[in-house]
Amino acid sequence: MIRSYKDLIVYKKSYDAAIEVHKMSMSLPVLERDELGSQIRRASKSVPMNIAEGYGKKSSLDEFKRYMRMALGSVEEVKVQLDFCKDLGYIKEEEHKKLERDYNEISKMLVKILKDWKGSCI
Repeated sequence: MIRSYKDLIVYKKSYDAAIEVHKMSMSLPVLERDELGSQIRRASKSVPMNIAEGYGKKSSLDEFKRYMRMALGSVEEVKVQLDFCKDLGYIKEEEHKKLERDYNEISKMLVKILKDWKGSCI
C-alpha cells in the first residue's frame, strides 16, 4: 500500500540515482565541480523532489501531472549532463551507461504514471 511518496518505486529509484550522480560529481575536476557538477547535482535531485511535491498535491490531477512532467524534464537534463561528463572524459563509458540506463528507466516510469494516472487516490 502506498501511504507516502517514499513508497513509490519511481521515487526510490530517482533518489538512489541522485545519490549516485552526486557522488560521481564530486570526482569531477575542481573547476567542473562548481559548474557542470553543480548543475547535474541540482537536476538529479530535482527528479525525486518533484515526485514528492507532486505526490503532496495529488488531490489535483493537473497539479500532480505537472510535477511529474517537471521531473521528466529534469531526467532529460541529467541525461544531457551525463553525456557532457562522458564526452569530456570525466566519467568512464561503463559509468555513463549505467547511469543512463537508470535514468531511462525512471523516464519510462514517469511516462507510464502520466499516461495511467486517473485520479487523486493512490
